[in-house]
Amino acid sequence: MRKNSIKNTRINMEIQKELSEIIRLEIKDPRIPPMTTVVSAQVTPDLKYCKAYISILGDEEAGKSAIEGLKSAEGYIRRELARRVNLRNTPEIKFILDQSIEYGVNMSRLIDEVTKDIKD
Repeated sequence: MRKNSIKNTRINMEIQKELSEIIRLEIKDPRIPPMTTVVSAQVTPDLKYCKAYISILGDEEAGKSAIEGLKSAEGYIRRELARRVNLRNTPEIKFILDQSIEYGVNMSRLIDEVTKDIKD
């Protein structure tokens, strides 16, 4: 199976949707803020591993704390994912902090500052 096959893309989307619901509605860890979002999920072609990219509003310390909270709840999350998604093997999930939104906001701010200096 190719990495970007239709089947793999569909599985990625389904896992992303279910992970979002599990994290948002069922995990009650105080380290995980309520505005935690699963940006994307990438399952390997053999369906054994999954990289879940997580976006969190807050500083870097809040992000690290949320990732620790998600890692501690990984067993529960995998069990719920197995119950909801019909796969032969439930992938092992690795949570990765996605900082692309913060990067984009910072770049927009820098561009605005440069264009403001050019206009003056």
